[in-house]
Amino acid sequence: MATQLSVPAKVSVRMKDALKRFQPILSSALARDVNESDTATIITDLLAEMFGYDKFHEVTSEHMIRGTFCDLAVEIEGKLRLLIEVKAIGMELREKHMRQAANYAANQGLEWVVLTNGINWQVYKMDFGQQIREELLVEFNLLEITPRDAGAITQLYLLSKEGMSKAVLPDYYTHKQATNRFVLGALVMSDPVVAVVRRELKKVAPGVKVDIEYLRGLLEREVLKREVVEGEPSEEARKKVQKALAKESKAKAKKEAGPVGGEFAMETSAPQPADIVAEDPTMDIK
Repeated sequence: MATQLSVPAKVSVRMKDALKRFQPILSSALARDVNESDTATIITDLLAEMFGYDKFHEVTSEHMIRGTFCDLAVEIEGKLRLLIEVKAIGMELREKHMRQAANYAANQGLEWVVLTNGINWQVYKMDFGQQIREELLVEFNLLEITPRDAGAITQLYLLSKEGMSKAVLPDYYTHKQATNRFVLGALVMSDPVVAVVRRELKKVAPGVKVDIEYLRGLLEREVLKREVVEGEPSEEARKKVQKALAKESKAKAKKEAGPVGGEFAMETSAPQPADIVAEDPTMDIK
């Protein structure tokens, strides 16, 4: 798992015990190929016994959205927290199954949607920008998890009542967004990092002179995967990194300027990324 969460001991014990109890139930239901209604009954019990919700007051199949009922909804203290799209236990989860749930979530302005057949669970983060988009954040298979797997138990904790009450799901999403491959790729390709690679390369191969843009091209073509540096996600990550670097550069210049003002800062501030890129490509690094 990308980040470590502290799962309360009491919650961990409850989830492990429930896992042992429900794995045979899920296996039997799969063998009998039970229908969607029976699957929803099992999921409701899972939400209560494993995830800690009160199935009589916090789990409902009577949540109406625009004249139709969603499969299951989870409410805590009267506030809608999760929409759950249920499929029959033997059905493979597909992207098209998210469409109705996504529409439900959009009508409610709800960020979190779960798609499950009782065995496989997928947790999506909804984005209501110019168009509705969903991002798969967490996925697990209850028949493949062992109670000794701390990482898997942590994933279960994300969906628990205790976890939802402490907003660990949004925190996990923020952490994952900050460390995804597109952001890391954009950081590797940024001016400061390429400049550091060039400097360190000088130590490995003294006397070798490498143009900074040539080095950037090598990193893009030969080191990073194409999918990491091309496409909409990589462009969004690049803009995010550039914005953060520009903000840091501005704050640094302001700090170095001190009480004297901007003119003094222009004379004394350290070279910025743009200065590094613009230098003579054959210049030796001291």
